Amino acid sequence: MTAALIRTGDYLKSLSGWRAFAAAVGAGALSALGFAPLGIFPALLLGFATLVLLIDGAVSSPRPIRNAMKAGWGFGFGQFATGMHWIFYPFLVDPLDHAWQIPFVALIFPGGLALFAMAAAAACLLFWKPGASRVLMLTVCYSLAEWLRGHVLSGLPWNLPAYGWGASLAIEQSMAVVGAYGLSFLTVLLGASLAELTTRRWTLPAVAAGLFFLIWIGGAVRLASTPTEYVDGVNVRLVQPNIPQDEKPRRDLAQTNWDRLIELSGRTGAGPAPTVIVWPEAAPPFLLQGNQTALQQIAALNDGRRVLITGNQRVAYAMDGKRRVYNSLYIFGPDGNAIAVYDKFHLVPFGEYLPLESILARLGITKLVGFPGSFSAGDGPHTFAIPGAPDVGPLICYEILFPGSVIGESRPGWLVNVTDDSWFGPWAGPRQHLLAARARAIEEGLPVARAANTGISAMIDSNGRVIASLGLDETGVVDARLPKSLSKTIYARLGDLAFGLMLVLCLGLSWALARRSQAL
Repeated sequence: MTAALIRTGDYLKSLSGWRAFAAAVGAGALSALGFAPLGIFPALLLGFATLVLLIDGAVSSPRPIRNAMKAGWGFGFGQFATGMHWIFYPFLVDPLDHAWQIPFVALIFPGGLALFAMAAAAACLLFWKPGASRVLMLTVCYSLAEWLRGHVLSGLPWNLPAYGWGASLAIEQSMAVVGAYGLSFLTVLLGASLAELTTRRWTLPAVAAGLFFLIWIGGAVRLASTPTEYVDGVNVRLVQPNIPQDEKPRRDLAQTNWDRLIELSGRTGAGPAPTVIVWPEAAPPFLLQGNQTALQQIAALNDGRRVLITGNQRVAYAMDGKRRVYNSLYIFGPDGNAIAVYDKFHLVPFGEYLPLESILARLGITKLVGFPGSFSAGDGPHTFAIPGAPDVGPLICYEILFPGSVIGESRPGWLVNVTDDSWFGPWAGPRQHLLAARARAIEEGLPVARAANTGISAMIDSNGRVIASLGLDETGVVDARLPKSLSKTIYARLGDLAFGLMLVLCLGLSWALARRSQAL
């Protein structure tokens, strides 16, 4: 076994040119198998170990920095092209207008995200020393690059390394302390440390594996000691109308789609009648503003006894008379009147707004949501009081992705995530999105009610357990009691402070080990 590991390590280090680049792309693609829906977490760890060995090879090459950058970019490209292959699906919803953009997206999207991995590889090479020091340095640089990926140019923290543990809810509990970026750091450390096994050094892999064993025990204890408890008298119905994306804008189907929402919402269930009904993002097939007929039907649905939460577009006019369109969420009280309106503040590039719109529009590039111009952004997360239930924090679509950025001016009792995952394809994308919602529940200690047009709709408790759900491409409702929130987690109190401390400590340890090896 040891001899085979040594031969494998020597082989990977010896690769050069296109073979080294192909190995990097393959390692990245392998690592993506750790994410949902497959969830093969050993593949993610082996991917990081391979990256270490490829950078080892780059160090001894004639152009070390250039070859390390190629290895980092290839790894990132392979991971994002594989793990986020669903990004092509939105361009097929309206293929006559958008399918021609797919070849550009196939290169630019994963290639752009791969720049962060490339930067990490280049940065760590500047301080690359033999032994455990290089593993720690890669962990610092790669983890910091992942944090930057979640923040630069509005950020896209999709498929963070932490989400490779989707198969182990016990390990995911650590996000209540260190957050998704902290667990990502530890995951990279464990994976990268496996490269040490190819040189018969077992100390760092053993320590990292032991740490995860303790994390697993702690998570299992946390789950066992915090069973799901429920808020008295609050019953939530999540409506999943399952309307295909290409049918949503059709005017001839508007009434049919609306009738489906009303019918599902008023359906008699086996359990208690719902006190809160949640519709997905952009569920009504028309603007609710000023539509008296629709508003009367909502009032009848609420019937003085319940609250309706729904996504819907909203039109407003600025002081200068300029028309603005928002991707919004309405909360209708028991009497059918709107008691709160929330505007999405984290917009999707090329989906809800077009960067450099004046330039790209001349090239024939348009955003995917089919109306002229771009959505306007709201002013950040908010918390709203609703009758008969704890205060709620609404999040629209991929706003649920961002660690530490989901809570408004006060801590709510639960989060509502309305989304239309039909944009994300019929397989991997919706499952990855659901996993991110579970991560936010664990980080904040808050239940998440998730209503998705085509699925996966789910009620998630404050430990990330899925209490009830409805699968992809199913039409129906999820009726569930509202779980109670937990006390404020360490992550909710301190944010990414633990992650920052881990970066500093690991950087210091890497420097100390490097100096020690030089002294020897």
